[in-house]
Amino acid sequence: MTKEVVAAIIIRDGKVLIARRKDGNIKGKWEFPGGKLEKNETYEECLLREIYEELKMEVKIIMPFERVVYEYEGGKIKLVSFIVKPLSLDYKLSVHDDALWVKVEEVENFDLAPADIPIAKKLKKEFYNIVKKIEEA
Repeated sequence: MTKEVVAAIIIRDGKVLIARRKDGNIKGKWEFPGGKLEKNETYEECLLREIYEELKMEVKIIMPFERVVYEYEGGKIKLVSFIVKPLSLDYKLSVHDDALWVKVEEVENFDLAPADIPIAKKLKKEFYNIVKKIEEA
């Protein structure tokens, strides 16, 4: 069975927020924050809930971004990502041990969770247009 997971690509001031997992099957890997879809929940509802649970941050969803299917040792996931804008700049870590605002061209220099790599590559290619959409939102 494929687990459905969402990820937030949180962008502000031309930088993106990445966070490092402190435990679980991707412990020590950097990722775009997010989490598992719960029963009867839309991707958007899940994203808003997970970002609040993980970062105590409220965000505005700007647009859907990339979908990735990836097979980990423990099973397959479908990762659905969204471009989001933070409504506040403060965050508080709960499932991560570090988080950084980084330039988009630096994201791939981090040890990313495998499912996040294709998202990072696409983000790098389309970043200029994405930032324009955020500014217009």
